Amino acid sequence: MDRLVNTVRPYAWGSTTAIPELLGVRPTGEPQAEMWMGAHPGAPSRVDRGEGAVALSEVIAADPERELGPGAVRHFGPRLPFLLKVLAAASPLSLQVHPDLDQAKEGFADEEGRGVPADAPHRNYKDANHKPELICALTPFDGLCGFRDPGEAAALLAALEVDSLKPYVDILHAHPESHALREVLTAVLTADPEAMAETVHQAAAAAERLSALDGPHAPAYAAYASIARHYPGDPGVIAAMLLNFVRLQPGEALYLGAGVPHAYLDGLGVEIMANSDNVLRCGLTPKHVDVPELLRVVRFEADAPAVLRPEADSSGEELYATPIDEFRLSRYVLAQGAEPRPLPAATPQILLCASGTVTLRGAGDDGGELRLACGESAFVPAGEGAALTGEGTVFRATLVA
Repeated sequence: MDRLVNTVRPYAWGSTTAIPELLGVRPTGEPQAEMWMGAHPGAPSRVDRGEGAVALSEVIAADPERELGPGAVRHFGPRLPFLLKVLAAASPLSLQVHPDLDQAKEGFADEEGRGVPADAPHRNYKDANHKPELICALTPFDGLCGFRDPGEAAALLAALEVDSLKPYVDILHAHPESHALREVLTAVLTADPEAMAETVHQAAAAAERLSALDGPHAPAYAAYASIARHYPGDPGVIAAMLLNFVRLQPGEALYLGAGVPHAYLDGLGVEIMANSDNVLRCGLTPKHVDVPELLRVVRFEADAPAVLRPEADSSGEELYATPIDEFRLSRYVLAQGAEPRPLPAATPQILLCASGTVTLRGAGDDGGELRLACGESAFVPAGEGAALTGEGTVFRATLVA
Protein backbone atom coordinates (compact mmCIF):
# COMPACT_ATOMS: atom_id res chain seq x y z
CA MET A 1 0.00 0.00 0.00
CA ASP A 2 1.27 3.45 -0.87
CA ARG A 3 0.08 6.82 0.30
CA LEU A 4 -0.24 9.10 -2.75
CA VAL A 5 1.16 12.60 -2.99
CA ASN A 6 -0.93 14.29 -5.65
CA THR A 7 -0.67 17.34 -7.89
CA VAL A 8 -3.37 20.03 -7.92
CA ARG A 9 -3.84 21.71 -11.30
CA PRO A 10 -4.51 25.50 -11.19
CA TYR A 11 -6.78 25.91 -14.22
CA ALA A 12 -8.52 29.28 -14.40
CA TRP A 13 -12.03 27.81 -14.05
CA GLY A 14 -11.20 26.17 -10.73
CA SER A 15 -12.56 27.05 -7.31
CA THR A 16 -10.22 28.85 -4.91
CA THR A 17 -11.75 27.12 -1.87
CA ALA A 18 -13.38 23.74 -2.63
CA ILE A 19 -10.28 21.52 -2.82
CA PRO A 20 -8.53 23.27 0.11
CA GLU A 21 -11.68 22.74 2.21
CA LEU A 22 -11.73 19.05 1.28
CA LEU A 23 -8.06 18.71 2.23
CA GLY A 24 -8.39 20.83 5.36
CA VAL A 25 -5.70 23.30 4.28
CA ARG A 26 -5.63 27.06 3.89
CA PRO A 27 -6.56 28.39 0.42
CA THR A 28 -3.76 30.01 -1.54
CA GLY A 29 -6.07 32.49 -3.27
CA GLU A 30 -5.32 30.87 -6.64
CA PRO A 31 -7.76 28.60 -8.54
CA GLN A 32 -7.37 24.93 -7.66
CA ALA A 33 -9.29 23.02 -10.32
CA GLU A 34 -8.27 19.36 -10.30
CA MET A 35 -6.35 17.02 -8.00
CA TRP A 36 -4.95 14.12 -10.04
CA MET A 37 -4.53 10.61 -8.63
CA GLY A 38 -2.85 8.04 -10.84
CA ALA A 39 0.00 7.60 -13.28
CA HIS A 40 -0.90 10.04 -16.06
CA PRO A 41 2.39 11.38 -17.49
CA GLY A 42 1.14 14.96 -17.20
CA ALA A 43 1.11 14.86 -13.39
CA PRO A 44 1.68 11.40 -11.91
CA SER A 45 1.11 10.83 -8.22
CA ARG A 46 4.19 10.16 -6.15
CA VAL A 47 4.86 7.38 -3.66
CA ASP A 48 7.65 6.61 -1.18
CA ARG A 49 8.86 3.04 -0.93
CA GLY A 50 11.81 3.77 1.31
CA GLU A 51 14.10 5.48 -1.19
CA GLY A 52 12.38 8.85 -1.41
CA ALA A 53 9.47 10.05 -3.53
CA VAL A 54 9.11 8.53 -6.98
CA ALA A 55 6.40 8.87 -9.62
CA LEU A 56 3.77 6.13 -9.58
CA SER A 57 4.24 5.86 -13.34
CA GLU A 58 7.90 4.91 -12.78
CA VAL A 59 6.96 2.33 -10.15
CA ILE A 60 4.50 0.71 -12.56
CA ALA A 61 6.94 0.84 -15.49
CA ALA A 62 9.59 -0.95 -13.41
CA ASP A 63 7.36 -4.02 -12.81
CA PRO A 64 3.95 -3.75 -14.52
CA GLU A 65 2.79 -7.28 -13.78
CA ARG A 66 3.52 -6.95 -10.07
CA GLU A 67 1.77 -3.58 -9.74
CA LEU A 68 -1.14 -4.07 -12.17
CA GLY A 69 -1.51 -7.84 -12.38
CA PRO A 70 -0.93 -10.04 -15.46
CA GLY A 71 -4.55 -9.76 -16.64
CA ALA A 72 -4.53 -5.97 -16.66
CA VAL A 73 -1.23 -5.88 -18.53
CA ARG A 74 -2.56 -8.29 -21.17
CA HIS A 75 -5.73 -6.24 -21.60
CA PHE A 76 -4.46 -2.65 -21.36
CA GLY A 77 -0.70 -2.86 -21.67
CA PRO A 78 1.89 -1.94 -19.01
CA ARG A 79 0.09 1.19 -17.79
CA LEU A 80 -2.65 2.17 -15.38
CA PRO A 81 -5.57 2.72 -17.78
CA PHE A 82 -7.51 5.25 -15.70
CA LEU A 83 -7.05 8.62 -14.00
CA LEU A 84 -8.95 9.60 -10.86
CA LYS A 85 -9.53 13.27 -10.05
CA VAL A 86 -11.20 15.59 -7.61
CA LEU A 87 -12.68 18.32 -9.81
CA ALA A 88 -13.72 21.72 -8.44
CA ALA A 89 -15.47 24.00 -10.95
CA ALA A 90 -16.28 27.60 -10.09
CA SER A 91 -16.99 28.63 -13.69
CA PRO A 92 -17.94 26.67 -16.83
CA LEU A 93 -15.46 24.37 -18.51
CA SER A 94 -15.34 24.24 -22.30
CA LEU A 95 -18.19 22.64 -24.19
CA GLN A 96 -16.60 19.46 -25.51
CA VAL A 97 -16.91 15.94 -26.86
CA HIS A 98 -14.60 12.91 -26.89
CA PRO A 99 -13.93 10.48 -29.77
CA ASP A 100 -14.57 6.76 -29.67
CA LEU A 101 -11.60 4.39 -29.83
CA ASP A 102 -11.61 3.98 -33.62
CA GLN A 103 -11.93 7.73 -34.19
CA ALA A 104 -9.08 8.38 -31.77
CA LYS A 105 -6.81 5.87 -33.50
CA GLU A 106 -7.64 7.29 -36.94
CA GLY A 107 -7.30 10.91 -35.87
CA PHE A 108 -4.01 10.33 -34.05
CA ALA A 109 -2.51 8.39 -36.96
CA ASP A 110 -3.60 11.10 -39.39
CA GLU A 111 -2.06 13.95 -37.39
CA GLU A 112 1.10 11.95 -36.75
CA GLY A 113 1.34 11.18 -40.48
CA ARG A 114 0.93 14.85 -41.38
CA GLY A 115 3.61 15.84 -38.89
CA VAL A 116 1.38 18.01 -36.71
CA PRO A 117 3.51 18.89 -33.65
CA ALA A 118 2.30 17.27 -30.42
CA ASP A 119 2.04 20.69 -28.74
CA ALA A 120 0.43 22.51 -31.68
CA PRO A 121 -2.61 24.53 -30.53
CA HIS A 122 -4.66 23.21 -33.46
CA ARG A 123 -3.87 19.55 -32.73
CA ASN A 124 -6.96 17.50 -31.84
CA TYR A 125 -5.54 14.09 -30.95
CA LYS A 126 -2.84 13.84 -28.29
CA ASP A 127 -2.97 10.03 -28.21
CA ALA A 128 -4.74 7.04 -29.78
CA ASN A 129 -7.15 6.34 -26.92
CA HIS A 130 -10.76 7.17 -26.20
CA LYS A 131 -11.82 9.14 -23.12
CA PRO A 132 -15.03 7.92 -21.53
CA GLU A 133 -15.54 9.52 -18.12
CA LEU A 134 -17.74 9.48 -15.04
CA ILE A 135 -18.42 12.42 -12.71
CA CYS A 136 -19.83 11.80 -9.22
CA ALA A 137 -21.03 14.80 -7.21
CA LEU A 138 -19.64 15.56 -3.75
CA THR A 139 -21.70 18.78 -3.59
CA PRO A 140 -24.63 19.90 -5.75
CA PHE A 141 -23.06 19.82 -9.21
CA ASP A 142 -24.35 21.51 -12.37
CA GLY A 143 -23.55 20.45 -15.91
CA LEU A 144 -24.74 20.09 -19.48
CA CYS A 145 -25.04 16.63 -20.98
CA GLY A 146 -26.34 15.44 -24.35
CA PHE A 147 -28.79 17.00 -26.78
CA ARG A 148 -32.30 18.00 -25.82
CA ASP A 149 -35.20 16.70 -27.86
CA PRO A 150 -35.27 19.05 -30.90
CA GLY A 151 -38.86 20.11 -30.16
CA GLU A 152 -37.96 20.99 -26.59
CA ALA A 153 -34.85 22.85 -27.75
CA ALA A 154 -36.98 24.76 -30.27
CA ALA A 155 -39.45 25.78 -27.55
CA LEU A 156 -36.63 26.89 -25.25
CA LEU A 157 -35.06 29.04 -27.99
CA ALA A 158 -38.40 30.44 -29.16
CA ALA A 159 -39.24 31.62 -25.64
CA LEU A 160 -36.19 33.91 -25.76
CA GLU A 161 -37.92 35.94 -28.51
CA VAL A 162 -34.67 36.74 -30.31
CA ASP A 163 -35.27 37.28 -34.02
CA SER A 164 -31.91 35.86 -35.13
CA LEU A 165 -32.70 32.56 -33.38
CA LYS A 166 -35.93 32.00 -35.34
CA PRO A 167 -34.25 30.20 -38.27
CA TYR A 168 -32.81 27.69 -35.79
CA VAL A 169 -36.24 27.20 -34.27
CA ASP A 170 -37.69 26.49 -37.72
CA ILE A 171 -34.97 23.96 -38.51
CA LEU A 172 -35.52 22.14 -35.21
CA HIS A 173 -39.21 21.82 -36.04
CA ALA A 174 -38.84 20.92 -39.71
CA HIS A 175 -36.13 18.25 -39.95
CA PRO A 176 -35.57 14.73 -38.59
CA GLU A 177 -33.84 14.71 -35.23
CA SER A 178 -30.24 14.01 -36.22
CA HIS A 179 -30.34 16.33 -39.26
CA ALA A 180 -31.92 19.14 -37.26
CA LEU A 181 -29.36 19.01 -34.47
CA ARG A 182 -26.45 18.76 -36.90
CA GLU A 183 -27.71 21.63 -39.06
CA VAL A 184 -28.31 23.98 -36.13
CA LEU A 185 -24.99 23.24 -34.40
CA THR A 186 -23.15 23.72 -37.70
CA ALA A 187 -24.92 27.02 -38.34
CA VAL A 188 -24.13 28.31 -34.85
CA LEU A 189 -20.43 27.44 -35.03
CA THR A 190 -19.93 28.82 -38.55
CA ALA A 191 -21.99 32.02 -38.21
CA ASP A 192 -20.48 35.47 -38.70
CA PRO A 193 -18.70 36.20 -35.39
CA GLU A 194 -20.05 39.74 -34.97
CA ALA A 195 -23.62 38.73 -35.75
CA MET A 196 -23.38 35.73 -33.43
CA ALA A 197 -21.96 37.88 -30.62
CA GLU A 198 -25.03 40.12 -30.85
CA THR A 199 -27.32 37.06 -30.86
CA VAL A 200 -25.59 35.75 -27.77
CA HIS A 201 -25.95 39.13 -26.06
CA GLN A 202 -29.70 39.25 -26.72
CA ALA A 203 -30.23 35.59 -25.83
CA ALA A 204 -28.32 35.98 -22.56
CA ALA A 205 -30.41 38.99 -21.52
CA ALA A 206 -33.61 37.06 -22.30
CA ALA A 207 -32.37 33.98 -20.42
CA GLU A 208 -31.61 36.16 -17.40
CA ARG A 209 -35.17 37.50 -17.50
CA LEU A 210 -36.75 34.06 -17.92
CA SER A 211 -34.65 32.56 -15.12
CA ALA A 212 -36.54 34.75 -12.64
CA LEU A 213 -39.89 33.30 -13.68
CA ASP A 214 -41.42 30.18 -12.16
CA GLY A 215 -41.13 27.97 -15.21
CA PRO A 216 -39.83 24.44 -15.83
CA HIS A 217 -36.72 25.76 -17.60
CA ALA A 218 -35.86 28.48 -15.05
CA PRO A 219 -32.76 26.65 -13.70
CA ALA A 220 -31.55 25.99 -17.25
CA TYR A 221 -32.06 29.63 -18.28
CA ALA A 222 -30.12 30.71 -15.18
CA ALA A 223 -27.27 28.39 -16.17
CA TYR A 224 -27.20 29.70 -19.74
CA ALA A 225 -27.18 33.31 -18.51
CA SER A 226 -24.30 32.48 -16.19
CA ILE A 227 -22.37 30.84 -19.03
CA ALA A 228 -22.85 33.99 -21.14
CA ARG A 229 -21.43 36.17 -18.35
CA HIS A 230 -18.28 34.05 -18.35
CA TYR A 231 -18.05 33.81 -22.16
CA PRO A 232 -19.72 36.93 -23.63
CA GLY A 233 -20.36 36.62 -27.34
CA ASP A 234 -19.16 33.00 -27.54
CA PRO A 235 -21.21 30.87 -29.99
CA GLY A 236 -20.91 28.06 -27.46
CA VAL A 237 -23.58 29.85 -25.40
CA ILE A 238 -26.16 29.11 -28.10
CA ALA A 239 -24.77 25.61 -28.62
CA ALA A 240 -25.21 25.04 -24.88
CA MET A 241 -28.90 25.82 -25.20
CA LEU A 242 -29.27 22.71 -27.36
CA LEU A 243 -28.10 20.56 -24.44
CA ASN A 244 -29.77 19.19 -21.35
CA PHE A 245 -29.12 21.04 -18.10
CA VAL A 246 -28.62 18.64 -15.18
CA ARG A 247 -28.06 19.20 -11.46
CA LEU A 248 -26.56 16.28 -9.58
CA GLN A 249 -27.07 15.88 -5.86
CA PRO A 250 -24.22 14.48 -3.70
CA GLY A 251 -23.71 10.82 -4.50
CA GLU A 252 -25.30 11.02 -7.96
CA ALA A 253 -23.20 10.57 -11.10
CA LEU A 254 -23.18 10.93 -14.88
CA TYR A 255 -21.42 8.68 -17.35
CA LEU A 256 -20.20 10.46 -20.51
CA GLY A 257 -19.46 8.20 -23.45
CA ALA A 258 -18.01 8.96 -26.86
CA GLY A 259 -19.71 11.58 -28.99
CA VAL A 260 -21.82 13.10 -26.20
CA PRO A 261 -21.42 16.90 -25.96
CA HIS A 262 -21.08 18.10 -22.38
CA ALA A 263 -19.71 20.75 -20.06
CA TYR A 264 -19.25 20.97 -16.30
CA LEU A 265 -20.51 24.25 -14.87
CA ASP A 266 -20.19 24.40 -11.08
CA GLY A 267 -19.54 22.13 -8.12
CA LEU A 268 -17.16 19.62 -6.52
CA GLY A 269 -16.99 16.04 -7.72
CA VAL A 270 -14.95 12.88 -8.10
CA GLU A 271 -14.14 12.18 -11.74
CA ILE A 272 -12.68 9.05 -13.29
CA MET A 273 -11.71 8.63 -16.94
CA ALA A 274 -9.71 6.52 -19.34
CA ASN A 275 -6.16 7.80 -19.65
CA SER A 276 -6.42 10.14 -22.63
CA ASP A 277 -6.18 13.83 -23.48
CA ASN A 278 -8.40 13.74 -26.58
CA VAL A 279 -10.92 16.61 -26.51
CA LEU A 280 -12.85 18.19 -29.40
CA ARG A 281 -14.12 21.60 -28.29
CA CYS A 282 -17.28 23.29 -29.55
CA GLY A 283 -17.28 26.53 -27.58
CA LEU A 284 -16.83 28.29 -24.23
CA THR A 285 -13.11 28.44 -24.76
CA PRO A 286 -10.40 30.57 -26.40
CA LYS A 287 -8.79 27.34 -27.64
CA HIS A 288 -8.99 25.89 -31.14
CA VAL A 289 -12.39 24.68 -32.38
CA ASP A 290 -12.09 22.33 -35.37
CA VAL A 291 -15.68 22.38 -36.66
CA PRO A 292 -15.36 19.68 -39.37
CA GLU A 293 -13.66 17.22 -37.02
CA LEU A 294 -16.10 18.05 -34.26
CA LEU A 295 -19.04 17.29 -36.54
CA ARG A 296 -17.43 13.95 -37.43
CA VAL A 297 -17.22 12.95 -33.77
CA VAL A 298 -20.48 14.27 -32.27
CA ARG A 299 -23.40 11.85 -31.93
CA PHE A 300 -26.45 13.83 -33.00
CA GLU A 301 -28.91 11.94 -30.85
CA ALA A 302 -31.33 13.46 -28.36
CA ASP A 303 -31.22 11.71 -25.00
CA ALA A 304 -32.15 12.71 -21.46
CA PRO A 305 -29.22 12.42 -19.02
CA ALA A 306 -29.20 9.07 -17.22
CA VAL A 307 -28.35 9.98 -13.62
CA LEU A 308 -26.54 7.10 -11.92
CA ARG A 309 -26.99 6.15 -8.30
CA PRO A 310 -24.73 3.56 -6.68
CA GLU A 311 -25.96 -0.01 -6.27
CA ALA A 312 -24.77 -1.88 -3.17
CA ASP A 313 -23.81 -5.54 -3.02
CA SER A 314 -23.68 -7.82 0.02
CA SER A 315 -20.15 -6.65 0.91
CA GLY A 316 -21.24 -3.02 1.24
CA GLU A 317 -19.49 -1.90 -1.94
CA GLU A 318 -21.69 0.59 -3.84
CA LEU A 319 -20.96 0.47 -7.58
CA TYR A 320 -21.53 3.11 -10.26
CA ALA A 321 -22.14 0.80 -13.22
CA THR A 322 -20.60 1.83 -16.57
CA PRO A 323 -20.22 -0.05 -19.88
CA ILE A 324 -16.42 0.09 -20.24
CA ASP A 325 -13.45 -1.82 -18.82
CA GLU A 326 -10.78 0.86 -18.32
CA PHE A 327 -12.28 2.02 -15.04
CA ARG A 328 -14.70 1.00 -12.34
CA LEU A 329 -15.81 3.43 -9.61
CA SER A 330 -17.47 2.44 -6.37
CA ARG A 331 -17.70 3.74 -2.83
CA TYR A 332 -17.87 2.49 0.74
CA VAL A 333 -19.82 4.38 3.41
CA LEU A 334 -18.25 3.29 6.69
CA ALA A 335 -19.81 3.56 10.14
CA GLN A 336 -17.81 3.78 13.34
CA GLY A 337 -17.46 0.40 15.00
CA ALA A 338 -18.54 -1.63 11.99
CA GLU A 339 -16.67 -4.73 10.87
CA PRO A 340 -13.69 -4.14 8.52
CA ARG A 341 -14.63 -4.12 4.84
CA PRO A 342 -12.30 -6.40 2.86
CA LEU A 343 -11.39 -5.03 -0.57
CA PRO A 344 -11.21 -7.20 -3.69
CA ALA A 345 -7.54 -7.76 -4.50
CA ALA A 346 -7.49 -8.97 -8.11
CA THR A 347 -6.87 -5.57 -9.71
CA PRO A 348 -4.88 -2.42 -8.85
CA GLN A 349 -6.89 0.22 -7.03
CA ILE A 350 -6.77 3.81 -5.84
CA LEU A 351 -8.70 4.69 -2.70
CA LEU A 352 -9.80 8.25 -1.96
CA CYS A 353 -11.19 9.29 1.41
CA ALA A 354 -13.93 11.83 0.62
CA SER A 355 -15.19 12.37 4.17
CA GLY A 356 -14.25 11.38 7.71
CA THR A 357 -11.12 9.41 8.58
CA VAL A 358 -10.47 5.78 7.63
CA THR A 359 -7.73 3.21 8.06
CA LEU A 360 -6.50 0.92 5.31
CA ARG A 361 -5.08 -2.30 6.78
CA GLY A 362 -2.98 -4.74 4.80
CA ALA A 363 -3.59 -8.47 4.96
CA GLY A 364 -1.54 -10.57 7.39
CA ASP A 365 0.42 -9.67 10.46
CA ASP A 366 2.98 -7.63 8.53
CA GLY A 367 0.53 -5.96 6.12
CA GLY A 368 0.86 -2.56 7.77
CA GLU A 369 -1.76 0.17 7.75
CA LEU A 370 -2.40 3.65 6.38
CA ARG A 371 -4.60 6.27 7.99
CA LEU A 372 -6.39 8.39 5.40
CA ALA A 373 -7.92 11.72 6.36
CA CYS A 374 -10.42 13.52 4.16
CA GLY A 375 -8.89 14.21 0.73
CA GLU A 376 -6.05 11.70 1.14
CA SER A 377 -5.58 8.71 -1.14
CA ALA A 378 -3.65 5.47 -1.52
CA PHE A 379 -2.57 3.03 -4.22
CA VAL A 380 -2.93 -0.70 -3.62
CA PRO A 381 -1.18 -2.97 -6.16
CA ALA A 382 -2.96 -5.95 -7.68
CA GLY A 383 -2.94 -9.05 -5.50
CA GLU A 384 -2.44 -7.13 -2.27
CA GLY A 385 -5.20 -7.81 0.24
CA ALA A 386 -6.50 -4.93 2.35
CA ALA A 387 -9.51 -3.89 4.41
CA LEU A 388 -11.13 -0.60 5.39
CA THR A 389 -12.21 0.53 8.84
CA GLY A 390 -13.18 3.85 10.39
CA GLU A 391 -15.94 6.35 9.77
CA GLY A 392 -16.30 8.10 6.45
CA THR A 393 -16.81 7.71 2.71
CA VAL A 394 -14.17 6.11 0.50
CA PHE A 395 -14.20 6.00 -3.30
CA ARG A 396 -12.55 2.97 -4.88
CA ALA A 397 -11.17 3.33 -8.42
CA THR A 398 -10.05 0.23 -10.24
CA LEU A 399 -10.58 -1.55 -13.57
CA VAL A 400 -12.46 -4.53 -14.93
CA ALA A 401 -10.10 -7.48 -15.05
